Amino acid sequence: MNEPTIKDEVRGKYGQAALRVNTGGSACCGAVPAGGSGCDPITSNLYEPSQSDQIPAEALLASLGCGNPTALAVLNPGDVVLDLGSGGGIDVLLSAKRVGPTGKAYGLDMTDEMLALANENKRKAGAGNVEFLKGEIESIPLPDNSVDVIISNCVINLSADKDRVLREAFRVLKPGGRFAVSDVLTRGEVPDEIRKSMLLWVGCIAGALDESEYRRKLANSGFEQVEIEPTRIYRVEDAREFLTGQGVDVDTLAPQVDGKFMSAFIRAVKPSTSIAKACCGPECCS
Repeated sequence: MNEPTIKDEVRGKYGQAALRVNTGGSACCGAVPAGGSGCDPITSNLYEPSQSDQIPAEALLASLGCGNPTALAVLNPGDVVLDLGSGGGIDVLLSAKRVGPTGKAYGLDMTDEMLALANENKRKAGAGNVEFLKGEIESIPLPDNSVDVIISNCVINLSADKDRVLREAFRVLKPGGRFAVSDVLTRGEVPDEIRKSMLLWVGCIAGALDESEYRRKLANSGFEQVEIEPTRIYRVEDAREFLTGQGVDVDTLAPQVDGKFMSAFIRAVKPSTSIAKACCGPECCS
């Protein structure tokens, strides 16, 4: 799977998800099998009513995440927050409330339909400290050392160049800035049949990194104090749910992925006195 192909597939699927919300439907992790609930075990029940009641209903319906970074990230009044792959804007709008009028919440997305939906949700919420940017998470359109906190919700796993994403996140964070994202990770070997499935990649599964590889990539990008906190571990019945309708043999594959996929909250910190690391191997060079 080459990078342009993955990016086009992701853009198309997430654009369709935004359009479904605009016509009264909901979205689930970017890929919803016909007649099924897609990867509902991953995307369901992520937000407390006290949070969902604060935002437009369309922002919740457009949620494609695997966690709730706004509930776990430390956000202070006056902070500048950036959400990578902001979708319909739910995490941006919730963050904007926490950083207050002296803070700022940016959302970055490459999909026109999602940006249009997010800006409409911003208007409905009356959020004056929110700005949605068009761009790709591999090339963040913000200056160096300009952001206090980076959040993301089940998006980094969709990128074909995760090293570049993490280097960009490191670049735009201020010294001492925090990386606090939710993502899908794996533990142990995953069948090639899943890795090769574009539908599953777009659906937040096949592009997931192993947790040890995620740690290594963060360290190679310059981050310190890396922590990975599992928030949901998916069992065989969850696997049946998100594999159904994806063109794979569910009965054969489901036992092989039992306990190997998890949603996790990933924390890291940019050192207060940061010196960019020199590229020292193929994993950190573009």
